[in-house]
Amino acid sequence: MKKWLKRGAWMLLLLVIGIISCNVYVEASSSGKTFNKVSEMPVNKVGLLLGTAKYLRNGRVNLFYLYRINAAVQLYKSGKIEYILVSGDNGSKYYDEPTTFKEDLVAAGIPEQKIFLDYAGFRTLDSVVRCKEIFQQESVTIISQQFHNERAIAIANAKGINAVGFNAKDVGGSNGFKVKVRETFARVAMCIDLVIGKQPKFLGDKIAIK
Repeated sequence: MKKWLKRGAWMLLLLVIGIISCNVYVEASSSGKTFNKVSEMPVNKVGLLLGTAKYLRNGRVNLFYLYRINAAVQLYKSGKIEYILVSGDNGSKYYDEPTTFKEDLVAAGIPEQKIFLDYAGFRTLDSVVRCKEIFQQESVTIISQQFHNERAIAIANAKGINAVGFNAKDVGGSNGFKVKVRETFARVAMCIDLVIGKQPKFLGDKIAIK
């Protein structure tokens, strides 16, 4: 029994060290590269809007989604980006994050021809890598909540992409707390992916945003 307890204690210690190390790496990689005010943002041709579901399981609008839409519209209308690349999950005909985002962006006044859709942004790594490999962007403004932007920027740095992040309004309450807990482990998974050289699920033909 003592032997198993000792092993369990070592495994727990390694997990804690891994979580702390990955968080430090993400924070260091993104330091000084995320912004809360439009006036502070550098100009980039493309804003990479990271997807999420519009509705929660209880049927309410997902505030993470709503605030990302608002942030993208702010950037575009302030002239900080010229195009919006929406990258999200389109895993089935019943679930299509990019198209949903596009509909709401157009409703908010963004011209349809200024919106590009990436239907294979199944994970943040996929979205960031495909932004470079498929959509041919070496420099990009990432749009999401700060914790998500930080992880995306860490991936971008590792993949040779010059990225900054515009922080959409954060979400509190139980939903926000759950997402933050998941983010802790997402950062560990990200570090593992970078170490093993994980690639996006799909690549494909290039669609240059010119």
